[in-house]
Amino acid sequence: MAGVGKSGSDAAADLVRARERLLTRGGPRNRRLDAEALREALVDLHEFWLNKKAAELGITPGSGFAVVAVGGLARREMLPYSDLDLILLHDNVDPKRVSEVADQLWYPLWDAHIKLDHSVRTVSQAVKVAGDDLTAALGMLEARHIVGDDGLSTAMIGGVRRDWRNGIRSRFDELVNQSRSRWGRSGEIAHRAEPDLKNGRGGLRDIQLLDALSLAQLTDAMPGLGPDAPGGGMAQAHRRLLDVRTELHRVAGRSRDQLRAQDADEIGAALRIGDRFDLARILSDSARTVSYSVDVGLRTAGNALPRRGLSRLRRVPVRRPLDEGVVEHSGEVVLARDARPTKDPGLILRVAAASAQTEMPMSAPTLNRLSEEAPELREPWPKEALNDLLVLLDSGRSAIAPIEALDRTGLWGRILPEWGAVRDLPPRDAVHTWTVDRHLVETTAFASGFTTRVSRPDLLILGALLHDIGKGRGGDHSVVGAELATQIGNRLGLWPSDVALLRAIVRFHLLLPETATRRDLEDPSTTQGVVDALGGDPLLLELLHALAEADSLATGPGVWGDWKSSLIGDLVRRCRLVMAGEALPQPDPIDPEHIARAAAGGVHVDLKPEGGQHTYVVTVIAPDKPGLLSDAAGVLALHSLRVLSASLGSHGGSAINSFVVSPKFGTPPAAGLLRQELIRASAGELDLVALLDKKERDAIASAPVRVGAEGVPTAFAQAPPRVLWFDTDNGPILELRAEDRLGLLCRLAKAIARSGANVRWAKAATMGSAVVDTFCLELGPADTPALRRQIEQAVLAVVPAPRPKREPVPEER
Repeated sequence: MAGVGKSGSDAAADLVRARERLLTRGGPRNRRLDAEALREALVDLHEFWLNKKAAELGITPGSGFAVVAVGGLARREMLPYSDLDLILLHDNVDPKRVSEVADQLWYPLWDAHIKLDHSVRTVSQAVKVAGDDLTAALGMLEARHIVGDDGLSTAMIGGVRRDWRNGIRSRFDELVNQSRSRWGRSGEIAHRAEPDLKNGRGGLRDIQLLDALSLAQLTDAMPGLGPDAPGGGMAQAHRRLLDVRTELHRVAGRSRDQLRAQDADEIGAALRIGDRFDLARILSDSARTVSYSVDVGLRTAGNALPRRGLSRLRRVPVRRPLDEGVVEHSGEVVLARDARPTKDPGLILRVAAASAQTEMPMSAPTLNRLSEEAPELREPWPKEALNDLLVLLDSGRSAIAPIEALDRTGLWGRILPEWGAVRDLPPRDAVHTWTVDRHLVETTAFASGFTTRVSRPDLLILGALLHDIGKGRGGDHSVVGAELATQIGNRLGLWPSDVALLRAIVRFHLLLPETATRRDLEDPSTTQGVVDALGGDPLLLELLHALAEADSLATGPGVWGDWKSSLIGDLVRRCRLVMAGEALPQPDPIDPEHIARAAAGGVHVDLKPEGGQHTYVVTVIAPDKPGLLSDAAGVLALHSLRVLSASLGSHGGSAINSFVVSPKFGTPPAAGLLRQELIRASAGELDLVALLDKKERDAIASAPVRVGAEGVPTAFAQAPPRVLWFDTDNGPILELRAEDRLGLLCRLAKAIARSGANVRWAKAATMGSAVVDTFCLELGPADTPALRRQIEQAVLAVVPAPRPKREPVPEER
């Protein structure tokens, strides 16, 4: 065969020389080809050589032979040092003739040291291989006829694709498992210092995966993110990944999939992107776009799988309501049929909050419709929109996927326009695991586990989300971020005092860790300096303490440990001693109009709009008696009225309770109906707890549940519940910090009453999915540590238990 291969080897050597000229001198007039033009030139070059060689060997139409490309050449994505993947098809030709043609086709390429992945098959053999080997099938799905008998190529490609469509139901799980195994080995491109552009999550293999699902007619090749999506969607992400990998080959001088740190600057410059940080940002955006599309594609494909046997008789999935205008359908959060995004700007946040709470993904069509139709929220935001944002942020790790989906579809930037500067921004410090935007979300997820440590969980999670928002703009990011936090707080509709506190959280979020680890804590001036910087505010100190831990945990492995925890804890204790004397909870003043109504006697229930689109004030005035608070709160919960805040007091023998509520669906019931049911409940005709238990059991909950003390399924909490006691001249005060639950205020009041305590006054506040409820109790001579423990145990028995600890494993850097 040496004689046969000599002239062929010379021709293959010409191919190698031509390829080298393209890589070194480029195209006409020695102009350096850009990445896309280089790929096109390489495809043309290899096809030209194969056509010329095939003509020499008699591989022509009607010859019984065909050359079919797979891999990069088939996709027209030939990279500088890609393997040449070819199949020589034949129509049951004499084996000797087949061997002769194959040798004369392959040997010149081998002799020229061109990397060749080859096979010789009949059509039936090729189709059988694709049916037996998933990896081979994925390659042959992309096959493209190059030269020869195109009938053979068409038969093979058609047969492979037909069998793929027909057999996808039995191969889908293997396909998913293979992809997950690959992701486990190669990690996420967006969060790797040296990512694998081909095999990593969000890489080129994932685009091929989507193409395979598209050929199986289970999903679109660009699910969820078409060319009109922010940043150009999937098409732009695909091109960028290819361009980077093309330049990686050119820089490395050989085939390479992993982008090394030392090559990043040169590749960024070649692509006119910038330095390695600019390149990392482009890669993060592209990879996260691909990852989102893969999630949508796999989910869509799973729902579209053809059914067999009895599963064909399964009823059409039921649309279950989750919130106003939001339902669950086939395991996804979608819009209700009567939802009107154009008239409901808060719908985006309700959909996202429902997704986070149920741990069900938002459907791609829903996100696309919201992106096209939902208007901007007016400024300041209505209270219900802020509350939905807090519910989303307070969902722990369950919030990460909804926020990522909103971000990839352009909706998160609509909610927080300031996010653009930190989106996909790579960290400058190697200790950071995540991009800046993902770090902010990770910090918020950790902070949601600390909400019961602080009296203002809403400001903690907002501060966690915004603490690094000033990065990417130049200057001290804490100072820049403080200005942005003020801007954002005003837009969200926070009280001016809360805006000031949010600003201070962002401004001083590094104060505790930097002081504790760099200054002498034994020096009194160190403590005094921190106290002075914080204006002597113990609440700000409390919030910064929790944020410091969340921020460290979200930074990377080993950043938070016993040493750092003890130093910051010691500094905080010293600051508290200097501050001292923080104010105790106090009851809200009673409206004189309500006092006048109470003097008239009887039971009164008023309901009026509070100012927001979905917010109302319910005022209950009735003769004060044990159980009234529980009954009133239970009636509201039974009618799907979520208590956002409450002020509960008494005057002259009458209870005066005001509740700020938000209906879960539609409009609230008439005040007259609420009054009638309150009277029935007070008379013992309604077992409110039993009715609430049934309503809770029937509620949609995809997250894990536990059975509470009363045998009721209770959603897990992000943070452990906490009970605080304060002693005052008017009696002990119990403050509960916990996760919210259907009818929680009703259950708490009943639990306290059963323990033998009377409630003098109470205040309740719901911030997102967290509650801070305060009860001033009348215990009398029976006030003992044992009684307080009994009351505390009764209260804790009706709140959600903390979710089992599930620490994320950060990506390697």
